[in-house]
Amino acid sequence: MKDLFFFVRRELRFYRRRPLLISVMVVAPILCMVYFTTLMRDGLPTDLPTGIVDEDNTQISRTFVRTLDALQSVELTRRYASFSDARRGIQHGEIYGFYYIPDGFTDDALASRQPRLSFYTNEAFFIPSALVMKDMRQASELASVVMMRTSLRGKGVSEENIMPMLQPIVVDTHPLNNSYLNYAVFLCNVFVPGAVMLLCMLCATYTIGYEWKRGTQWQLFRLGGYSVSRILAGKLLPQTVIFSFVFCFFDVLFYGVLRFPCHSGILPMMLLGVLTVLACQGFGVFVFGIFLGQMRMAMSVCALLGVFSFSMAGLTFPISAMDMPLQVFSWFIPLRHYNVIYTNQALDGYSIFYAWQHVAALLGFLLLPLPVLRRYRRAFLKYKYVE
Repeated sequence: MKDLFFFVRRELRFYRRRPLLISVMVVAPILCMVYFTTLMRDGLPTDLPTGIVDEDNTQISRTFVRTLDALQSVELTRRYASFSDARRGIQHGEIYGFYYIPDGFTDDALASRQPRLSFYTNEAFFIPSALVMKDMRQASELASVVMMRTSLRGKGVSEENIMPMLQPIVVDTHPLNNSYLNYAVFLCNVFVPGAVMLLCMLCATYTIGYEWKRGTQWQLFRLGGYSVSRILAGKLLPQTVIFSFVFCFFDVLFYGVLRFPCHSGILPMMLLGVLTVLACQGFGVFVFGIFLGQMRMAMSVCALLGVFSFSMAGLTFPISAMDMPLQVFSWFIPLRHYNVIYTNQALDGYSIFYAWQHVAALLGFLLLPLPVLRRYRRAFLKYKYVE
């Protein structure tokens, strides 16, 4: 323990000489939390610029336009005189989509000639266009129901008989565990930990590799009593404490202050954060042990894997739909296991038994340095810093 505290004090003096490292470990994660929570404070993107082409220009079409403008994701910012003008508006990036009401729409609807409404979206911008399309489709269904109801009333059908004809089956929808369909609940709780995990791996490889860059690796090895495990534990313990506090601050902010869903309680999520920090440090130590003395190569591999992990964590594309080699590779991504455990614990509130494989995977990352300890001993004795 005395030797361990000696290395801890040595690392703290090193942090004091390089305050940028403290900024990376503390300031950068906090800025990341502020950025994502501010960006997604409304949950979903709202009031997306949309256009309208109303060639019918009747009371019914104007009522329909007001109904469309009242929906959450749509804001009718442009009114175009023709289809060609609206198409140019999409091409110039003025709007994400537009609604087209043809001339004679009201007459055809009242005469039961099945009029046609059209809407166009620019799917080059997938998320905003998908939200605009959802509201446009909803507005079209509402317009169809309203026109049918008006027609049936004109034919003398009673209100009690109209509703079963308009909606013969009542659909009762229950979005579980994210009932507000909030993007922030889905994305912030994985993007922010993913960024912290990336910084954790980079800091681990940097602080170890900097000994070779300064040429003090032999001195460090001698001060550590020629014990690789003691040296690594002493160097990484301050980072473990700092990043663990960052994860705890993240849990308190998201689940205590912002009131994101957390059915398991904050304490299990804090324990998950500590385990994740240890797993990322274990992976960083393992990567540096593979590339002996090559700090830049080790940091590049950690950075590449950290950035790539956002695609392999199952956020934007389900892992079960990936090719089998990618599904196997996703098991080597720490963020994937954090995402599954977070969903199991915070969103679903299930027992940790249902995610034990992913807990075991994080423990496996923690034990990754064991096979490369001998390589570290050889690196301390023989290898020099490689640019």
